[in-house]
Amino acid sequence: MRLITIAQRFLPVCSNIIVNFTCRTGSSDPYCIVKIDNEAIIRTATIWKTLSPFWGEEYTVHLPPYFRTVSFYVLDEDSLSRDDVIGKVSISKEVLTAKPQGVDGWMNLTEIDPDEEVQGEIHLQISVLGDGDIPRKLCCQVLEARDLAKKDRNGASDPFVRVRYNGKTYESVVKKSCYPRWNESFEFELDETLADTGLLSVEVWDWDLVSRNDFLGKVLFNINKLQSAQQEEGWFRLGPDKSKHSEYEGTLGSLRLQLRLRDEVVLTSSHYKPLTELLSQSVGSQLNGNWPDFIMLIDETTTAESRQEVANNLVKLFLGQGLVKEFLDVLFKLELEKTTEPNTLFRSNSLASKSMESFLKVAGMQYLHRLLGPIINRIFEEKKYVELDPSKLELKEAGCAGLHRQQTESDIIQQSSSLLQSYLSELLTSILQSASYCPLLICQVFHQLYLRVQERFSDPEYRKVKFIAVTSFLCLRFISPAIMSPKLFHLREKHADARTSRTLLLLAKAVQTIGNMDTLACCSKEPWMVCLQPAIQQGITQLKDFITKLVSCHESEDLELQTRMSLQCGTMEKEGFLFLHRTKGKCMPMTSPFKKYYVTLSKDTLSYSRTQHSKKSSFISLPKIRAVEKVEEKCFGSANVMQIISSEDSGQQETLYLDCKSVNELNHWLSALRKACSHNTNTMSCYHPGIYKADRWSCCHQKEKSDPGCDKTRHGVTLQEWYDPLDPDLEAQLIYQHLRSVQHAANPEQRIDCFDLTDQKKVDGLSKLFSILQDLHDAHAAVEEEERSKNKNVFLELQT
Repeated sequence: MRLITIAQRFLPVCSNIIVNFTCRTGSSDPYCIVKIDNEAIIRTATIWKTLSPFWGEEYTVHLPPYFRTVSFYVLDEDSLSRDDVIGKVSISKEVLTAKPQGVDGWMNLTEIDPDEEVQGEIHLQISVLGDGDIPRKLCCQVLEARDLAKKDRNGASDPFVRVRYNGKTYESVVKKSCYPRWNESFEFELDETLADTGLLSVEVWDWDLVSRNDFLGKVLFNINKLQSAQQEEGWFRLGPDKSKHSEYEGTLGSLRLQLRLRDEVVLTSSHYKPLTELLSQSVGSQLNGNWPDFIMLIDETTTAESRQEVANNLVKLFLGQGLVKEFLDVLFKLELEKTTEPNTLFRSNSLASKSMESFLKVAGMQYLHRLLGPIINRIFEEKKYVELDPSKLELKEAGCAGLHRQQTESDIIQQSSSLLQSYLSELLTSILQSASYCPLLICQVFHQLYLRVQERFSDPEYRKVKFIAVTSFLCLRFISPAIMSPKLFHLREKHADARTSRTLLLLAKAVQTIGNMDTLACCSKEPWMVCLQPAIQQGITQLKDFITKLVSCHESEDLELQTRMSLQCGTMEKEGFLFLHRTKGKCMPMTSPFKKYYVTLSKDTLSYSRTQHSKKSSFISLPKIRAVEKVEEKCFGSANVMQIISSEDSGQQETLYLDCKSVNELNHWLSALRKACSHNTNTMSCYHPGIYKADRWSCCHQKEKSDPGCDKTRHGVTLQEWYDPLDPDLEAQLIYQHLRSVQHAANPEQRIDCFDLTDQKKVDGLSKLFSILQDLHDAHAAVEEEERSKNKNVFLELQT
């Protein structure tokens, strides 16, 4: 949950999931499902016909503070039958918390044990009755349960509760529901001789007429602790049964994971204002002469491991303050001061290079999609065999040139050269045209960079350096990586196959060569690229013209052009075709109610229309949305349906159902909508995961349509995306954590290379920084103490 109280937010972040796996026998088409507790949030791409797939997919996930485990299920995709589960790896929150640097290594897959695959919570009231001479009784009232595991083919279960104490057992069953309401009480004679060892067991099972009953979870209570409390009521998480030893342990394969959990308490904006102001002043010309001391401090104390993360936090913070151009200009000056050899300029992984890389990803992703989308789609759709390196040629892959005639090596190379030149020509034309729609802020930053480098290396022999400085970021760190890995830049939903990957790699090599503006160096290292030399030489000339036009865009007085080039980062925008059904005081029809619409999520509204360019037929104001949740699979026969519950001005509640084509698309839309509505005040605490049909709710069988709901809403699980709104408080918190980690090294009594501590003004500046950090530390300590006192709950101690 993002907003815990008005005072603070908890944002545990799970990031950098990179997966590889080996299987024991046979052939598989493996993919991974990532679950937070029991909720599937990510599905990786399927890697076909391999026992050692490499996914290399990275995610950052915002989690609620109460999550328990992160689980990775490896499955074998089957087009004809249900996918087979190969095994899983589960990592508890405690394990991740104990390793703040993260988990990185191979982990054995374990067999799926049905008695361990439990989920959900049960609502109980437990009390001890009687006093004095009256024999005391133990009373257990079983009220309801929610989010139980689905064990039957109809997408539900037939749960019955079994309450046991001192040899006596009571049971009660509810049919076809994962959200049963029993509302039954069971009484037991309290055995005083078992005061220290007596246990109350509450188990939930799925009743089956023919086969064995399925275990759904259990809770155990210590009676001795209960007697001191007399009576308690609340929701309890169902736990698994004792794990069994698997005969396949260690033989199902293994999974390599890189996983890191960050648990951050984000305070209110007022706490970060002094730190934000200090950082903002450090990139202004009015402080400390010409040198920004605090940016220098961060630059000098950032390690190679944390540099990318720190750069990303700083870029987002200064974007929120409207000072990212000034911040990057400071880094350009610092880098140029340290550089004597122009050939190495911005080639290292310095804070300047990493910050510029982050800036382009945050501010230029829409630009990149418009620039590369058509050519990437063409290459994926054509799937041509392209190879220039004679040592990698495979004649059988190229096929025949004509009837009964196998293609020769020279035929393939000539054909590949023509194809690559065609792709390169189309890409360069797109790059030249993109000067008209490149975001204005990116143009301004490149203009600054161009002038700084021109000023530093002004000799005639260095006339190319100012162009290479721009292309080192635009081509080498932005366009080329996106061409090689389009899925990681959200240009495609799936990874490319081997043939398409090779074509993309060769095209990226050509773009890198053009970006380096040195055809001879490339041809000397890879002589087989010489056939592209004329196209590359022409591309260098075109790229110079593009850069000249790009760095002069800021001088344009055309207001329409300025509007088209305005920065779009930090605005929540998502769009695409989905199947929709809208209810407005009516019941669900018997036939499929969904119709295809083009849905657009903007800053203030969710709208949809029949086609992408037609007039929007309906709008939902985002502040009116009360909940965004998943729908049970049994309702529509699809596991990828979500519901948007909103309120009209009249007070009437309305539900919009959206059917997505995959679990990934479902979670992307869920995340986008939850983040867009994160500041809504009239949100629901519970909802119905089913639908109202035949005069009752399908989930809990309640007949009142106005029933408040049988499951709790889940606002907390969201995926981090490039189009996310800026969160200055979170970025300030992460920068504070970095500065705290280097505070000892930057003690005013010690020597820091980037500071002249004989200058009293700079010593005072450091003291001010440390004072701000101490104030933030004290504020965090106060919040943690408040949370500890608030969370003291005797009821939780009753569980064994």
